[in-house]
Amino acid sequence: MSNPHAGTAASSGLYTDRDRQVLTWQVYVALIAFGIGILQGLAQALDRVLPAGSTLWTLFPGLSNYYQGLTAHGVLMAFVFTFAFSNGFMTLVHQNALQRRPRSLVILLSLVSLGVGSLLAASQIFLGKASVLFTMYPPLKASPVYYVGAVLVVVSTWFTALNALLVYRDWRREHPTDRIPLQAFAVLATYAMWFIASLGVAVETLFLLLPWSMGLVPLTDPQLARTLFWFSGHAIVYFWLLPAYLSWYTMIPKQAGGRLYSDGLARMVFIVFLLLSTPAGIHHQFTDPGLRTDIKALHYVLTLGVFLPSMITAFSIMAALEGAGRARGGRGLLGWIRALPWGNPSVAAQLLAMIGFVLGGISGLVNASFTVNLVVHNTAWIPGHFHLTVGTAVALSVLGICYWLVPYLSGRTLWGRRTALAQAWLWLVGVMIFSRGQIMGGLEGLPRRLNVSGLAYDQPFWATSHAMTAFGGTLMFVSGCLFFVVIGMTLFYGTKGAHAPIPVAEATHDARQSWPVLDDWRVWIGAAVFLIVLGYGPVALTYAPHFVSPPNSAVIGGG
Repeated sequence: MSNPHAGTAASSGLYTDRDRQVLTWQVYVALIAFGIGILQGLAQALDRVLPAGSTLWTLFPGLSNYYQGLTAHGVLMAFVFTFAFSNGFMTLVHQNALQRRPRSLVILLSLVSLGVGSLLAASQIFLGKASVLFTMYPPLKASPVYYVGAVLVVVSTWFTALNALLVYRDWRREHPTDRIPLQAFAVLATYAMWFIASLGVAVETLFLLLPWSMGLVPLTDPQLARTLFWFSGHAIVYFWLLPAYLSWYTMIPKQAGGRLYSDGLARMVFIVFLLLSTPAGIHHQFTDPGLRTDIKALHYVLTLGVFLPSMITAFSIMAALEGAGRARGGRGLLGWIRALPWGNPSVAAQLLAMIGFVLGGISGLVNASFTVNLVVHNTAWIPGHFHLTVGTAVALSVLGICYWLVPYLSGRTLWGRRTALAQAWLWLVGVMIFSRGQIMGGLEGLPRRLNVSGLAYDQPFWATSHAMTAFGGTLMFVSGCLFFVVIGMTLFYGTKGAHAPIPVAEATHDARQSWPVLDDWRVWIGAAVFLIVLGYGPVALTYAPHFVSPPNSAVIGGG
Protein backbone atom coordinates (compact mmCIF):
# COMPACT_ATOMS: atom_id res chain seq x y z
CA MET A 1 0.00 0.00 0.00
CA SER A 2 1.10 3.54 -0.54
CA ASN A 3 0.67 4.68 3.05
CA PRO A 4 3.92 3.80 4.89
CA HIS A 5 2.39 4.60 8.27
CA ALA A 6 -0.49 2.13 8.11
CA GLY A 7 -1.35 0.21 11.24
CA THR A 8 0.65 -2.98 10.83
CA ALA A 9 3.91 -4.07 9.32
CA ALA A 10 1.94 -6.30 6.97
CA SER A 11 0.04 -3.38 5.53
CA SER A 12 3.06 -1.10 5.30
CA GLY A 13 4.72 -0.58 1.95
CA LEU A 14 8.08 -0.99 3.67
CA TYR A 15 7.96 -4.77 4.01
CA THR A 16 7.18 -7.86 2.03
CA ASP A 17 5.29 -10.59 3.85
CA ARG A 18 8.53 -12.52 4.31
CA ASP A 19 10.30 -9.47 5.74
CA ARG A 20 7.48 -9.03 8.22
CA GLN A 21 7.66 -12.68 9.22
CA VAL A 22 11.43 -12.49 9.69
CA LEU A 23 11.21 -9.46 11.98
CA THR A 24 8.25 -10.95 13.83
CA TRP A 25 10.16 -14.15 14.49
CA GLN A 26 13.15 -12.20 15.78
CA VAL A 27 10.81 -10.82 18.43
CA TYR A 28 9.23 -14.22 19.09
CA VAL A 29 12.64 -15.88 19.52
CA ALA A 30 13.42 -13.17 22.08
CA LEU A 31 10.22 -13.92 23.98
CA ILE A 32 10.82 -17.69 23.88
CA ALA A 33 14.27 -17.14 25.38
CA PHE A 34 12.73 -14.84 27.99
CA GLY A 35 10.17 -17.49 28.93
CA ILE A 36 12.79 -20.19 29.47
CA GLY A 37 15.04 -17.67 31.19
CA ILE A 38 12.49 -16.66 33.83
CA LEU A 39 11.80 -20.32 34.55
CA GLN A 40 15.49 -20.80 35.32
CA GLY A 41 15.46 -17.53 37.25
CA LEU A 42 12.74 -18.89 39.51
CA ALA A 43 14.93 -21.90 40.25
CA GLN A 44 17.87 -19.60 41.07
CA ALA A 45 15.73 -17.58 43.48
CA LEU A 46 14.14 -20.57 45.24
CA ASP A 47 17.53 -22.20 45.68
CA ARG A 48 18.17 -19.56 48.35
CA VAL A 49 15.55 -20.98 50.69
CA LEU A 50 15.50 -24.68 49.85
CA PRO A 51 16.90 -27.19 52.33
CA ALA A 52 20.40 -28.56 51.82
CA GLY A 53 20.60 -31.26 49.18
CA SER A 54 17.46 -30.09 47.41
CA THR A 55 16.66 -31.82 44.12
CA LEU A 56 14.81 -28.86 42.60
CA TRP A 57 16.94 -29.12 39.48
CA THR A 58 15.48 -32.49 38.57
CA LEU A 59 12.11 -30.76 38.07
CA PHE A 60 13.49 -28.86 35.08
CA PRO A 61 14.05 -30.92 31.90
CA GLY A 62 17.70 -31.47 31.08
CA LEU A 63 19.11 -29.89 34.24
CA SER A 64 20.98 -31.79 36.88
CA ASN A 65 22.76 -29.04 38.83
CA TYR A 66 22.60 -25.41 39.84
CA TYR A 67 25.29 -24.16 37.48
CA GLN A 68 23.58 -25.59 34.41
CA GLY A 69 20.51 -23.57 35.33
CA LEU A 70 22.56 -20.48 36.08
CA THR A 71 24.26 -20.72 32.69
CA ALA A 72 20.93 -21.24 30.92
CA HIS A 73 19.43 -18.25 32.72
CA GLY A 74 22.36 -15.95 31.97
CA VAL A 75 22.90 -16.95 28.35
CA LEU A 76 19.24 -16.97 27.35
CA MET A 77 18.48 -13.66 29.04
CA ALA A 78 21.70 -11.76 28.36
CA PHE A 79 22.42 -13.01 24.84
CA VAL A 80 19.42 -14.50 23.09
CA PHE A 81 16.59 -12.41 24.58
CA THR A 82 18.37 -9.08 24.17
CA PHE A 83 20.05 -9.77 20.82
CA ALA A 84 16.94 -11.21 19.16
CA PHE A 85 14.72 -8.37 20.34
CA SER A 86 17.21 -5.76 19.20
CA ASN A 87 17.60 -7.42 15.80
CA GLY A 88 13.86 -7.22 15.17
CA PHE A 89 12.91 -4.00 16.93
CA MET A 90 15.83 -1.87 15.79
CA THR A 91 15.50 -3.02 12.18
CA LEU A 92 11.81 -2.19 12.20
CA VAL A 93 12.42 1.27 13.62
CA HIS A 94 15.34 1.95 11.25
CA GLN A 95 13.32 1.10 8.15
CA ASN A 96 10.39 3.19 9.33
CA ALA A 97 12.59 6.19 10.08
CA LEU A 98 14.29 6.14 6.68
CA GLN A 99 11.19 4.92 4.84
CA ARG A 100 13.13 2.26 2.95
CA ARG A 101 12.77 -1.49 2.67
CA PRO A 102 15.26 -3.77 4.45
CA ARG A 103 17.68 -6.06 2.65
CA SER A 104 15.56 -9.22 2.71
CA LEU A 105 18.44 -11.69 2.43
CA VAL A 106 20.51 -9.96 5.10
CA ILE A 107 17.78 -9.89 7.75
CA LEU A 108 16.91 -13.49 6.91
CA LEU A 109 20.54 -14.47 7.49
CA SER A 110 20.39 -12.64 10.81
CA LEU A 111 17.39 -14.73 11.90
CA VAL A 112 18.95 -17.99 10.68
CA SER A 113 22.25 -17.23 12.40
CA LEU A 114 20.43 -16.36 15.62
CA GLY A 115 18.22 -19.44 15.52
CA VAL A 116 20.96 -21.95 14.69
CA GLY A 117 23.37 -20.39 17.18
CA SER A 118 20.79 -20.36 19.96
CA LEU A 119 19.88 -24.00 19.41
CA LEU A 120 23.53 -25.09 19.33
CA ALA A 121 24.42 -23.21 22.50
CA ALA A 122 21.25 -24.24 24.37
CA SER A 123 21.70 -27.90 23.45
CA GLN A 124 25.16 -27.96 25.01
CA ILE A 125 23.95 -26.22 28.16
CA PHE A 126 21.13 -28.71 28.69
CA LEU A 127 23.42 -31.64 27.87
CA GLY A 128 25.73 -30.52 30.66
CA LYS A 129 28.59 -29.65 28.30
CA ALA A 130 28.65 -25.88 28.76
CA SER A 131 28.16 -24.88 32.40
CA VAL A 132 30.48 -21.91 31.92
CA LEU A 133 28.05 -19.17 33.02
CA PHE A 134 27.40 -15.98 31.07
CA THR A 135 31.00 -14.82 31.49
CA MET A 136 32.67 -17.37 29.24
CA TYR A 137 36.39 -17.42 29.90
CA PRO A 138 38.90 -19.92 31.37
CA PRO A 139 39.31 -21.90 33.52
CA LEU A 140 35.76 -23.06 32.74
CA LYS A 141 35.60 -24.86 29.41
CA ALA A 142 32.61 -25.63 27.20
CA SER A 143 32.27 -27.92 24.22
CA PRO A 144 33.29 -26.52 20.81
CA VAL A 145 29.66 -26.68 19.69
CA TYR A 146 28.68 -24.20 22.40
CA TYR A 147 31.31 -21.71 21.30
CA VAL A 148 30.25 -22.05 17.66
CA GLY A 149 26.67 -21.37 18.74
CA ALA A 150 27.72 -18.30 20.73
CA VAL A 151 29.63 -16.96 17.71
CA LEU A 152 26.58 -17.39 15.48
CA VAL A 153 24.39 -15.50 17.94
CA VAL A 154 26.85 -12.60 17.83
CA VAL A 155 27.09 -12.82 14.03
CA SER A 156 23.31 -12.35 13.86
CA THR A 157 23.82 -8.84 15.23
CA TRP A 158 26.47 -8.19 12.58
CA PHE A 159 23.94 -9.03 9.86
CA THR A 160 21.50 -6.60 11.48
CA ALA A 161 24.23 -3.95 11.52
CA LEU A 162 25.00 -4.66 7.86
CA ASN A 163 21.35 -4.20 6.91
CA ALA A 164 21.22 -0.90 8.80
CA LEU A 165 24.38 0.32 7.06
CA LEU A 166 23.21 -0.66 3.56
CA VAL A 167 19.80 0.93 4.03
CA TYR A 168 21.40 4.09 5.41
CA ARG A 169 23.81 4.23 2.46
CA ASP A 170 20.92 4.09 0.00
CA TRP A 171 19.04 6.76 1.92
CA ARG A 172 22.08 9.02 2.07
CA ARG A 173 22.51 8.87 -1.70
CA GLU A 174 19.03 10.28 -2.10
CA HIS A 175 19.36 12.76 0.79
CA PRO A 176 22.98 13.96 0.66
CA THR A 177 22.44 17.05 2.83
CA ASP A 178 19.58 15.99 5.11
CA ARG A 179 20.04 15.31 8.80
CA ILE A 180 19.64 11.65 9.72
CA PRO A 181 16.25 11.04 11.39
CA LEU A 182 16.85 10.63 15.11
CA GLN A 183 15.55 7.07 15.36
CA ALA A 184 17.79 5.93 12.50
CA PHE A 185 20.71 7.81 14.07
CA ALA A 186 20.17 5.94 17.35
CA VAL A 187 20.11 2.58 15.55
CA LEU A 188 23.30 3.33 13.61
CA ALA A 189 25.14 4.57 16.72
CA THR A 190 24.07 1.51 18.69
CA TYR A 191 25.24 -0.98 16.10
CA ALA A 192 28.46 0.92 15.34
CA MET A 193 29.32 0.77 19.05
CA TRP A 194 28.42 -2.89 19.33
CA PHE A 195 30.23 -4.03 16.18
CA ILE A 196 33.47 -2.50 17.44
CA ALA A 197 32.98 -3.88 20.95
CA SER A 198 31.98 -7.38 19.84
CA LEU A 199 35.34 -7.88 18.14
CA GLY A 200 36.84 -8.61 21.57
CA VAL A 201 34.67 -11.62 22.37
CA ALA A 202 34.94 -12.77 18.74
CA VAL A 203 38.75 -12.83 18.96
CA GLU A 204 38.60 -14.55 22.35
CA THR A 205 36.29 -17.26 21.08
CA LEU A 206 37.90 -17.92 17.70
CA PHE A 207 41.56 -17.72 18.70
CA LEU A 208 41.62 -18.79 22.37
CA LEU A 209 38.53 -20.73 23.41
CA LEU A 210 37.73 -22.77 20.31
CA PRO A 211 41.28 -24.12 19.70
CA TRP A 212 41.58 -24.94 23.41
CA SER A 213 38.16 -26.57 23.56
CA MET A 214 38.84 -28.62 20.43
CA GLY A 215 42.15 -29.87 21.85
CA LEU A 216 44.19 -28.20 19.11
CA VAL A 217 46.26 -26.46 21.80
CA PRO A 218 46.82 -27.80 25.32
CA LEU A 219 47.00 -24.43 27.07
CA THR A 220 45.42 -21.00 27.01
CA ASP A 221 45.82 -17.67 28.81
CA PRO A 222 43.01 -16.87 31.27
CA GLN A 223 44.06 -13.26 31.81
CA LEU A 224 44.07 -12.48 28.10
CA ALA A 225 40.76 -14.27 27.65
CA ARG A 226 39.19 -12.26 30.48
CA THR A 227 40.50 -9.01 29.04
CA LEU A 228 39.12 -9.79 25.59
CA PHE A 229 35.79 -10.82 27.09
CA TRP A 230 35.44 -7.62 29.10
CA PHE A 231 36.44 -5.58 26.04
CA SER A 232 32.99 -6.64 24.86
CA GLY A 233 31.45 -7.44 28.23
CA HIS A 234 31.04 -3.88 29.46
CA ALA A 235 29.88 -2.43 26.15
CA ILE A 236 27.31 -5.21 25.85
CA VAL A 237 25.46 -3.62 28.77
CA TYR A 238 24.82 -0.57 26.59
CA PHE A 239 23.92 -2.73 23.61
CA TRP A 240 21.19 -4.16 25.84
CA LEU A 241 20.20 -0.72 27.10
CA LEU A 242 20.19 1.44 23.96
CA PRO A 243 17.05 -0.06 22.40
CA ALA A 244 15.30 1.02 25.61
CA TYR A 245 16.93 4.45 25.33
CA LEU A 246 15.69 4.70 21.75
CA SER A 247 12.16 4.12 23.01
CA TRP A 248 12.53 6.47 25.97
CA TYR A 249 13.84 9.32 23.83
CA THR A 250 11.90 8.94 20.59
CA MET A 251 8.70 7.07 21.49
CA ILE A 252 7.64 7.59 25.10
CA PRO A 253 7.24 11.40 24.72
CA LYS A 254 4.87 10.75 21.80
CA GLN A 255 2.99 8.01 23.66
CA ALA A 256 2.67 10.27 26.70
CA GLY A 257 1.33 13.16 24.64
CA GLY A 258 4.39 15.43 24.72
CA ARG A 259 7.60 16.23 22.90
CA LEU A 260 11.26 15.35 23.25
CA TYR A 261 13.13 18.34 24.63
CA SER A 262 16.17 18.33 22.32
CA ASP A 263 17.03 16.25 19.26
CA GLY A 264 20.69 17.33 19.42
CA LEU A 265 21.04 16.41 23.06
CA ALA A 266 19.70 12.92 22.30
CA ARG A 267 22.28 12.52 19.52
CA MET A 268 25.04 13.53 21.91
CA VAL A 269 23.94 10.84 24.37
CA PHE A 270 24.23 8.07 21.77
CA ILE A 271 27.59 9.48 20.61
CA VAL A 272 29.01 9.36 24.14
CA PHE A 273 27.98 5.71 24.39
CA LEU A 274 29.75 5.07 21.08
CA LEU A 275 32.89 6.78 22.41
CA LEU A 276 33.13 5.45 25.95
CA SER A 277 31.31 2.11 26.19
CA THR A 278 34.26 -0.03 25.12
CA PRO A 279 37.33 1.65 26.68
CA ALA A 280 35.84 1.15 30.16
CA GLY A 281 35.86 -2.65 30.32
CA ILE A 282 38.85 -3.04 32.61
CA HIS A 283 36.83 -1.67 35.52
CA HIS A 284 35.51 -5.24 35.66
CA GLN A 285 39.11 -6.33 36.28
CA PHE A 286 40.18 -4.02 39.09
CA THR A 287 41.24 -7.01 41.20
CA ASP A 288 43.01 -8.84 38.36
CA PRO A 289 46.78 -9.15 38.58
CA GLY A 290 48.88 -8.54 35.49
CA LEU A 291 47.12 -5.33 34.45
CA ARG A 292 48.88 -2.04 35.07
CA THR A 293 47.42 0.28 37.70
CA ASP A 294 47.55 3.30 35.41
CA ILE A 295 45.45 1.46 32.80
CA LYS A 296 42.93 0.52 35.49
CA ALA A 297 42.82 4.15 36.58
CA LEU A 298 42.18 5.31 33.01
CA HIS A 299 39.29 2.88 32.63
CA TYR A 300 37.94 4.08 35.98
CA VAL A 301 37.83 7.66 34.70
CA LEU A 302 36.25 6.64 31.39
CA THR A 303 33.66 4.59 33.29
CA LEU A 304 32.64 7.67 35.22
CA GLY A 305 32.44 9.46 31.87
CA VAL A 306 29.98 6.94 30.48
CA PHE A 307 27.73 7.71 33.45
CA LEU A 308 27.24 11.20 31.95
CA PRO A 309 24.74 10.21 29.23
CA SER A 310 22.59 8.49 31.82
CA MET A 311 22.48 11.73 33.81
CA ILE A 312 21.58 13.67 30.66
CA THR A 313 18.88 11.12 29.95
CA ALA A 314 17.39 11.51 33.42
CA PHE A 315 16.94 15.26 32.96
CA SER A 316 16.00 15.15 29.27
CA ILE A 317 13.34 12.46 29.62
CA MET A 318 12.04 14.07 32.81
CA ALA A 319 11.59 17.34 30.90
CA ALA A 320 9.71 15.54 28.13
CA LEU A 321 7.48 13.74 30.61
CA GLU A 322 6.77 16.89 32.59
CA GLY A 323 5.75 18.65 29.39
CA ALA A 324 3.47 15.74 28.51
CA GLY A 325 1.94 15.64 31.98
CA ARG A 326 1.25 19.36 32.05
CA ALA A 327 -0.23 19.20 28.53
CA ARG A 328 -2.61 16.56 29.92
CA GLY A 329 -3.74 18.92 32.69
CA GLY A 330 -1.23 18.21 35.45
CA ARG A 331 -0.89 21.09 37.92
CA GLY A 332 1.36 21.93 40.84
CA LEU A 333 4.88 20.79 41.52
CA LEU A 334 4.27 17.06 40.99
CA GLY A 335 0.76 16.94 39.58
CA TRP A 336 2.14 16.29 36.09
CA ILE A 337 3.31 12.84 37.27
CA ARG A 338 -0.25 11.75 38.08
CA ALA A 339 -1.45 13.14 34.75
CA LEU A 340 0.80 10.86 32.70
CA PRO A 341 -1.01 7.98 30.90
CA TRP A 342 -0.41 5.36 33.59
CA GLY A 343 -3.32 3.39 32.19
CA ASN A 344 -1.35 2.65 29.02
CA PRO A 345 0.61 -0.57 29.76
CA SER A 346 3.37 0.27 27.29
CA VAL A 347 3.98 3.66 28.88
CA ALA A 348 3.55 2.49 32.47
CA ALA A 349 5.98 -0.42 32.08
CA GLN A 350 8.68 1.85 30.68
CA LEU A 351 8.14 4.55 33.30
CA LEU A 352 8.55 1.91 35.99
CA ALA A 353 11.65 0.63 34.21
CA MET A 354 13.11 4.13 34.44
CA ILE A 355 12.52 4.17 38.20
CA GLY A 356 14.43 0.90 38.57
CA PHE A 357 17.20 2.19 36.37
CA VAL A 358 17.83 5.18 38.62
CA LEU A 359 18.71 2.84 41.50
CA GLY A 360 20.64 0.53 39.20
CA GLY A 361 22.75 3.38 37.90
CA ILE A 362 23.56 4.65 41.37
CA SER A 363 24.59 1.19 42.59
CA GLY A 364 26.71 0.83 39.44
CA LEU A 365 28.89 3.73 40.57
CA VAL A 366 29.96 1.55 43.49
CA ASN A 367 31.09 -1.25 41.16
CA ALA A 368 32.97 1.22 38.99
CA SER A 369 34.84 2.92 41.84
CA PHE A 370 38.45 1.80 42.07
CA THR A 371 38.52 1.29 45.83
CA VAL A 372 34.87 0.91 46.90
CA ASN A 373 34.52 -1.91 44.38
CA LEU A 374 36.73 -4.01 46.65
CA VAL A 375 33.91 -4.16 49.21
CA VAL A 376 31.39 -5.68 46.80
CA HIS A 377 33.58 -7.49 44.26
CA ASN A 378 32.30 -11.00 43.48
CA THR A 379 29.50 -10.70 46.04
CA ALA A 380 25.73 -10.91 45.65
CA TRP A 381 25.76 -7.11 45.33
CA ILE A 382 26.64 -7.56 41.63
CA PRO A 383 23.48 -9.46 40.57
CA GLY A 384 21.51 -7.10 42.80
CA HIS A 385 22.87 -4.22 40.72
CA PHE A 386 22.40 -5.69 37.27
CA HIS A 387 18.88 -6.90 37.95
CA LEU A 388 18.02 -3.23 38.47
CA THR A 389 19.68 -2.30 35.18
CA VAL A 390 19.39 -5.21 32.76
CA GLY A 391 16.61 -6.91 34.70
CA THR A 392 14.48 -3.76 34.95
CA ALA A 393 15.58 -0.91 32.67
CA VAL A 394 16.07 -3.34 29.78
CA ALA A 395 13.72 -6.26 30.44
CA LEU A 396 10.72 -4.25 31.67
CA SER A 397 11.17 -1.73 28.85
CA VAL A 398 11.20 -4.56 26.32
CA LEU A 399 7.99 -5.97 27.81
CA GLY A 400 6.44 -2.51 27.65
CA ILE A 401 7.51 -2.03 24.04
CA CYS A 402 5.99 -5.43 23.20
CA TYR A 403 2.62 -4.15 24.38
CA TRP A 404 2.46 -2.03 21.20
CA LEU A 405 4.96 -3.94 19.05
CA VAL A 406 3.22 -7.34 19.10
CA PRO A 407 -0.15 -5.78 18.16
CA TYR A 408 1.63 -3.79 15.44
CA LEU A 409 3.23 -6.90 13.98
CA SER A 410 0.22 -9.18 14.38
CA GLY A 411 -2.56 -6.79 13.49
CA ARG A 412 -4.46 -7.60 16.69
CA THR A 413 -5.55 -5.35 19.53
CA LEU A 414 -3.81 -5.79 22.87
CA TRP A 415 -5.80 -8.05 25.20
CA GLY A 416 -6.07 -7.48 28.95
CA ARG A 417 -4.76 -3.98 29.58
CA ARG A 418 -5.40 -4.29 33.32
CA THR A 419 -3.51 -7.58 33.42
CA ALA A 420 -0.64 -5.92 31.53
CA LEU A 421 -0.59 -3.06 34.04
CA ALA A 422 -0.56 -5.52 36.95
CA GLN A 423 2.33 -7.34 35.28
CA ALA A 424 4.42 -4.17 35.04
CA TRP A 425 3.86 -3.12 38.65
CA LEU A 426 4.44 -6.64 39.95
CA TRP A 427 7.75 -6.84 38.09
CA LEU A 428 8.99 -3.61 39.68
CA VAL A 429 7.93 -4.70 43.17
CA GLY A 430 9.54 -8.10 42.66
CA VAL A 431 12.82 -6.79 41.36
CA MET A 432 13.04 -4.21 44.15
CA ILE A 433 12.70 -6.94 46.77
CA PHE A 434 15.01 -9.32 44.90
CA SER A 435 17.73 -6.73 44.34
CA ARG A 436 17.48 -5.39 47.89
CA GLY A 437 18.04 -8.91 49.18
CA GLN A 438 21.05 -9.46 46.91
CA ILE A 439 22.59 -6.08 47.71
CA MET A 440 22.16 -6.62 51.44
CA GLY A 441 23.67 -10.08 51.18
CA GLY A 442 26.61 -8.70 49.21
CA LEU A 443 27.36 -6.17 51.91
CA GLU A 444 27.30 -9.05 54.41
CA GLY A 445 29.86 -11.00 52.37
CA LEU A 446 27.46 -13.34 50.56
CA PRO A 447 29.27 -14.56 47.40
CA ARG A 448 27.59 -14.34 44.03
CA ARG A 449 26.79 -17.48 42.00
CA LEU A 450 26.35 -19.45 45.18
CA ASN A 451 24.48 -22.77 45.15
CA VAL A 452 23.01 -22.23 48.62
CA SER A 453 21.07 -25.50 48.82
CA GLY A 454 24.24 -27.38 47.90
CA LEU A 455 26.41 -25.75 50.58
CA ALA A 456 27.80 -27.67 53.49
CA TYR A 457 27.62 -24.42 55.45
CA ASP A 458 25.56 -21.24 55.56
CA GLN A 459 25.63 -18.06 57.63
CA PRO A 460 22.59 -17.26 59.78
CA PHE A 461 22.86 -13.52 59.02
CA TRP A 462 22.29 -14.30 55.31
CA ALA A 463 18.79 -15.62 56.04
CA THR A 464 17.00 -12.32 55.39
CA SER A 465 18.90 -11.86 52.13
CA HIS A 466 17.96 -15.36 51.01
CA ALA A 467 14.28 -14.85 51.87
CA MET A 468 14.04 -11.52 50.06
CA THR A 469 15.80 -12.92 47.00
CA ALA A 470 13.46 -15.92 46.87
CA PHE A 471 10.31 -13.87 47.41
CA GLY A 472 11.24 -11.12 44.97
CA GLY A 473 12.34 -13.62 42.33
CA THR A 474 9.04 -15.47 42.68
CA LEU A 475 7.09 -12.24 42.14
CA MET A 476 9.16 -11.55 39.01
CA PHE A 477 8.35 -15.03 37.71
CA VAL A 478 4.62 -14.52 38.31
CA SER A 479 4.88 -11.17 36.52
CA GLY A 480 6.56 -12.86 33.58
CA CYS A 481 3.76 -15.42 33.43
CA LEU A 482 1.18 -12.61 33.33
CA PHE A 483 3.08 -11.09 30.40
CA PHE A 484 2.79 -14.32 28.44
CA VAL A 485 -0.92 -14.54 29.26
CA VAL A 486 -1.42 -11.07 27.78
CA ILE A 487 0.68 -11.76 24.68
CA GLY A 488 -0.82 -15.20 24.10
CA MET A 489 -4.38 -13.95 24.42
CA THR A 490 -3.55 -11.02 22.15
CA LEU A 491 -2.24 -13.31 19.40
CA PHE A 492 -5.16 -15.74 19.60
CA TYR A 493 -8.10 -13.62 20.71
CA GLY A 494 -7.17 -9.99 20.09
CA THR A 495 -9.50 -8.09 17.79
CA LYS A 496 -8.20 -7.87 14.23
CA GLY A 497 -7.77 -4.43 12.73
CA ALA A 498 -5.40 -1.58 11.97
CA HIS A 499 -3.45 -0.01 14.81
CA ALA A 500 -1.43 3.10 15.49
CA PRO A 501 1.84 3.51 13.58
CA ILE A 502 5.26 3.28 15.17
CA PRO A 503 5.42 6.21 17.61
CA VAL A 504 7.83 8.98 16.62
CA ALA A 505 8.19 11.95 18.96
CA GLU A 506 8.74 15.46 17.65
CA ALA A 507 11.40 17.57 19.35
CA THR A 508 10.95 21.04 20.82
CA HIS A 509 14.46 21.76 19.56
CA ASP A 510 14.83 19.77 16.36
CA ALA A 511 17.87 18.57 14.41
CA ARG A 512 18.20 21.88 12.56
CA GLN A 513 19.08 23.54 15.85
CA SER A 514 22.03 21.21 16.56
CA TRP A 515 25.48 20.93 15.01
CA PRO A 516 25.69 19.04 11.69
CA VAL A 517 28.95 17.47 12.88
CA LEU A 518 26.87 15.25 15.16
CA ASP A 519 25.91 13.30 12.02
CA ASP A 520 29.50 12.91 10.79
CA TRP A 521 30.25 9.23 11.46
CA ARG A 522 33.89 9.60 10.39
CA VAL A 523 34.55 11.93 13.31
CA TRP A 524 32.86 9.84 15.99
CA ILE A 525 33.95 6.38 14.90
CA GLY A 526 37.50 7.71 14.51
CA ALA A 527 37.36 9.16 18.03
CA ALA A 528 35.96 5.89 19.39
CA VAL A 529 38.82 3.90 17.84
CA PHE A 530 41.35 6.39 19.25
CA LEU A 531 39.99 6.00 22.78
CA ILE A 532 40.02 2.22 22.45
CA VAL A 533 43.65 2.30 21.34
CA LEU A 534 44.42 4.60 24.28
CA GLY A 535 42.63 2.33 26.75
CA TYR A 536 43.74 -1.06 25.43
CA GLY A 537 46.92 -0.32 23.46
CA PRO A 538 49.31 -0.96 26.39
CA VAL A 539 47.47 -4.19 27.19
CA ALA A 540 47.68 -5.31 23.57
CA LEU A 541 51.43 -4.64 23.49
CA THR A 542 51.87 -6.69 26.65
CA TYR A 543 50.03 -9.67 25.20
CA ALA A 544 51.18 -9.44 21.59
CA PRO A 545 53.86 -12.14 22.13
CA HIS A 546 51.13 -14.55 23.25
CA PHE A 547 49.94 -14.98 19.69
CA VAL A 548 53.46 -15.97 18.63
CA SER A 549 54.53 -18.13 21.57
CA PRO A 550 52.19 -18.47 24.58
CA PRO A 551 54.10 -17.93 27.85
CA ASN A 552 53.94 -20.97 30.14
CA SER A 553 53.74 -18.77 33.21
CA ALA A 554 50.38 -17.38 32.17
CA VAL A 555 48.60 -20.39 30.84
CA ILE A 556 46.32 -23.10 32.12
CA GLY A 557 45.28 -26.42 30.84
CA GLY A 558 41.74 -27.63 30.67
CA GLY A 559 39.90 -30.66 31.72
